[in-house]
Amino acid sequence: MQYDHILIRYGEMALKGKNIKQFIIRLQENIQHKLAAFPNIKVKRTQGRMFILLNGHDAEPIIEKCKNIFGIQSMSLAIKVENDPDKIKEAALYALKNATNVNTFKVSVKRINKDFPIASQEMNQVLGRHLLINTNEIKVDVHHPDLEIKVEIRLEAAYITSSVIQGLGGLPVGTSGKSLLLLSGGIDSPVAGYLAMKRGVQIEAIHFHSPPFTSERAKQKVLDLAKQLTKYGKSIQVHIVPFTKLQQEIFREMPDGYAMTIMRRMMMRISERVCVNQEILSLTTGENLGQVASQTMQSMNTINEVTNYPIIRPLITMDKTEIINISREIGTYDTSILPYEDCCTIFVPKSPKTKPKREKANLFESKKDFTKLMDEAIAGIETIKVSARDTETKFDGLF
Repeated sequence: MQYDHILIRYGEMALKGKNIKQFIIRLQENIQHKLAAFPNIKVKRTQGRMFILLNGHDAEPIIEKCKNIFGIQSMSLAIKVENDPDKIKEAALYALKNATNVNTFKVSVKRINKDFPIASQEMNQVLGRHLLINTNEIKVDVHHPDLEIKVEIRLEAAYITSSVIQGLGGLPVGTSGKSLLLLSGGIDSPVAGYLAMKRGVQIEAIHFHSPPFTSERAKQKVLDLAKQLTKYGKSIQVHIVPFTKLQQEIFREMPDGYAMTIMRRMMMRISERVCVNQEILSLTTGENLGQVASQTMQSMNTINEVTNYPIIRPLITMDKTEIINISREIGTYDTSILPYEDCCTIFVPKSPKTKPKREKANLFESKKDFTKLMDEAIAGIETIKVSARDTETKFDGLF
């Protein structure tokens, strides 16, 4: 006898009603993708549950992979046995004897299969009595047990578990459509991407690169951050925009106080064009209300004017310490703080407007036609596909 399955619990997904099937199918696909390095495992669905059949694989590395899959609320190592009281007793005793540091236990039976001859409460007593008889110095504690042995008697078999491992929760990546993440290379934007993915969003990324003012190391830093985010989903396409000429022209021709605002309006316009070409329905940013001049309510109002695409801002009300804590948890912090500047930090006006007005931004833009430089930047976009295993560059020719 041994643990031969991992039982997957859904959490929030279970509330999706008639749409639940598409969420479960996507979760199954995501698990299979994440566990591709384990050729013998099988992922199967039953009513209200999903199971990973280990088929001889060590459970620990598989569980570690599953901890990074959105849509999994929790999981447990499980023993599968026939719907036979004696087999269930044997498995429950195995679970108890193979646990460590256990002085008290509790048994919880859930009888989904109503044809099973023993009711749940009676089966609790049957198993509890069997475990007490066959162990020494271990007692029952129904309120605060060291170990809770759970038995699910389902239609096809019974599953015995004795521990619960927490997952990330959320929704499976890919169930909420695609969004284009404005990935700067700082602390905030990777966290925003992670939180969007937690709500089922599949992300692509866009980065504005201004060589020689920003280095190849700054570009690689962004690709490394994207690669770290693939741990929570699949591959990510990163669109690198050559931004030097357009950025220089903005800061040369526009009033100093409005240059940052107009630069971000140009970023939004270019990002929207990428969205159209990639069939993406929203933008995601790492903006945090009031953190810098371009993230005041007035600035966001003025910048938003140039796009009617939804803008997802997962960090908008967070404290900086909350954002930093998440970046540490997801493994992006150490990369984000590397001292390679992005285009938003190299051309910083001395006194950027914190309350820019749409009317003035439109007036200043009307005096200079940036269309040619925008088109040139879009035509020069390099699209790099980043996967968890390696990084490959391809020129898509989409623009």
